[in-house]
Amino acid sequence: PVRYLTNHSTGKMGYAVARACMLRGADVTLLSSTSCTLPDVPFVKKVPFTTAKDLFEAVQAHAMDADALVMAAAVADYRPANVAVDKVKKHDGEMNIALERTDDILAWVGAHKPEKLFVCGFSMETRDLVENSTAKLNKKNMDMIVANNLKVPGAGFGVDTNVVTIITRNGAEQLPLQSKDDVAMAIVDRFA
Repeated sequence: PVRYLTNHSTGKMGYAVARACMLRGADVTLLSSTSCTLPDVPFVKKVPFTTAKDLFEAVQAHAMDADALVMAAAVADYRPANVAVDKVKKHDGEMNIALERTDDILAWVGAHKPEKLFVCGFSMETRDLVENSTAKLNKKNMDMIVANNLKVPGAGFGVDTNVVTIITRNGAEQLPLQSKDDVAMAIVDRFA
């Protein structure tokens, strides 16, 4: 109830994609972490989630009837195997926390998606960006993946700009440093 595992994701990219889709006239459902403090996107239905398991259940409930699913969320790959009821107190010596895998949401979607569903995932790589992201695209049966380049200044978590490579089965296209809103518009251009 006090300490938890997370990452530096702010939700800015996901909100930018939701905004871009809404501006194109789409009926948008935004699955958003309860810890996200960004202002709501107008004319967008927001579904809150807290854990990776909550997100998995929300995707199962909402994505299969959609025309497109864009998974920009930086979902945790692992969670504590046992969640403490009370604060875990400090003690002498080291402490180990057993972790277990979370559900692989994109792999599940790829295995269950209807023909009409366009699936776009995101990846964040620190090496072999195009190769690792292309492998993820194929393994999880996605139509497109947006590879974030963490090694470029102005890209990644907590900033208003990004540098991405959009990858499909037809190839890869690197975009220049630009606002996350412009990146979102470019992503939507590829599947709208």
